[in-house]
Amino acid sequence: MISSFRRALDTWYVKGFFLIMVVTFVIWGIGNDVLRLIGTSSSYVAKIGGQTIEAPAFQAEYQRALSVATQQIPPGQEVTTEMKRQVADRTLQRMIAEASMTALIADMHLQTPSGVLAEAVRGMPVFRDASGRFSKLQFDQVLASNSLTEARFLQSVRGELTSNQLLGAITAGVQAPLVESAPVYQAVTQKRGADMVEFPFARAPAIAPPDEATLRRWYDNHPDSYVTPEYRRIKAVILSTKSVATEVPVTDEELHAAYDRAKAGYITPEKRSAQVIAVQDEAKARKLFDAWRAVPAGTDDWVAIQAAAKAEDAVALPVDDASAEQFPDPDLAKTVFAAQTGAVSGPIKGGLGWFVVKVTRITPGSEKTFEQVKQELTDRLVAEKATDIVYPRANKLDDLLGNGTSLDDLPGDMGLIAVAGTLDAEGKTAEGEIAPLPDPPELRSALIATAFQMHPGDQPRLIEAKAAGALAYFAVTVDTVTPPGTKSFDEVKEQVGKDWTFDQQRRAQNLAATAMMTAVQGGQSFADAATVAGVVPHMSPAITRGQTEAAIPPELARILFGLKKGEATMVETSQGFVVAIVAEVTDQNPDQDKAAFDKLRGDLSRNVAQDYATVFQDAVRLRANPRINQANVDQVVQP
Repeated sequence: MISSFRRALDTWYVKGFFLIMVVTFVIWGIGNDVLRLIGTSSSYVAKIGGQTIEAPAFQAEYQRALSVATQQIPPGQEVTTEMKRQVADRTLQRMIAEASMTALIADMHLQTPSGVLAEAVRGMPVFRDASGRFSKLQFDQVLASNSLTEARFLQSVRGELTSNQLLGAITAGVQAPLVESAPVYQAVTQKRGADMVEFPFARAPAIAPPDEATLRRWYDNHPDSYVTPEYRRIKAVILSTKSVATEVPVTDEELHAAYDRAKAGYITPEKRSAQVIAVQDEAKARKLFDAWRAVPAGTDDWVAIQAAAKAEDAVALPVDDASAEQFPDPDLAKTVFAAQTGAVSGPIKGGLGWFVVKVTRITPGSEKTFEQVKQELTDRLVAEKATDIVYPRANKLDDLLGNGTSLDDLPGDMGLIAVAGTLDAEGKTAEGEIAPLPDPPELRSALIATAFQMHPGDQPRLIEAKAAGALAYFAVTVDTVTPPGTKSFDEVKEQVGKDWTFDQQRRAQNLAATAMMTAVQGGQSFADAATVAGVVPHMSPAITRGQTEAAIPPELARILFGLKKGEATMVETSQGFVVAIVAEVTDQNPDQDKAAFDKLRGDLSRNVAQDYATVFQDAVRLRANPRINQANVDQVVQP
């Protein structure tokens, strides 16, 4: 039998069977790992149609976004893994949205002309020199400082301009419906007034003085009210741009040169509001121009011309408070900024079609003089120069502390500020005053937080305080710790008496106010209930939602518009109790203030247009069906 079995092994079909078995076991054993490795070998983090977002590009954008997010976290906090993932997700979603729009624009064969692109870039204030003109040198420097190539930057700007044109066409002419605008206008402009009376704590009936047993009982029942916080005696040294500022000379020549470099930032450009009609046909533009000028005086010509524009397949677009660079077409901007208020101008031939326009408001520009900003420039130059001093000194200070040098033995020529004293975790002394620590607030907070995390005898280490606009380092030691404790009854007896008396006054006024409100809710008139309570009612000023009025406590103003007319309420303020009843509700008619209604409707229309644009962008993204390679994303975020 064995011989027969051996002979069978030599046949081709038995050998084939065993080959299949071997291959099967190999696939079962290592197939999953192989497939997994093959599936993650690509370097992309997302695919959008025929485009891919490669890991290096995503990593660059992610690092920029993470750097910005890191600067915004409170001092002493570290960037968490969850925070990194949130930044990465926002960055990736933004890049997917941009890629989706780019793909759609390519499919539609849309493109911003090179002349429009060049004009937009040249108009960016960040690329202007001291004379206000475009500077190629400054252009190159700004791109280099942001790790951008010229081709990449121009591609990004062109994409944004083209995307804005597409979104502008989608949202052009969008208006909030009257059926929605009117209720919003009435809600915003509605005025309410209330009959109200006060029950101040200070006017409560006289309270008989308590005996000592009563005070001791109060003291025993409120132990948390009479405690001393933990105090720490600390020593600290601070090295900052402010601590070395006296060593930094600044000349008038340097200040004038700095002013010339930054002059563009001290100029507020003139802004104009205009009503614009855009159309592709010159004849239609001429027809609309004539129709606009023919609108009778005293009528709402914008409403009339919008209807005429719709009939001619033109776009009617209001532009509010825009500078020349913010108008969508350079030729249109030139006309707008040369026109007089109220005059209809056109037809104007631009890069994007034909325009008819009317300027409705002019906001003059302004310019700050050298003398007005001299101190600001001085502070900035001193901070810049001081930074060059602080960095090497910080390294030296770090080395000294690392070698065991105590704060008392540090050199006296390093521009250090030394402070010492006793404080609590809120930065207050035992006398309740703010401890005299140097500004900025971020430095104070970081120093105090560090001191309350250390133990007496811990070796000081150099810590950088993240302070906006200032470079600062500090090192701190803790000498002694006084644990929190309870003040004795004798120490706080006077305060206990005041607290007990105030509580009795509050209780009495609470009962009086509650009795009056109960009477009003039971059907008694507000005036009669006030007479019974011994208080005098008075009418508050009428206010709109969100409006502040000194005569109306904010606690009452917050709930006033949630009540019905004739409904009573009771609130507690820092001074006492207030009982009020809604006595006056005045709705405003949109026809009585057409300008205010039109402005609100314009704001709503812009919000609706923005919603349209957002919905469209979301639809474009969904249509592109992006596929995310989560493994590669995780490798960038948490390698």
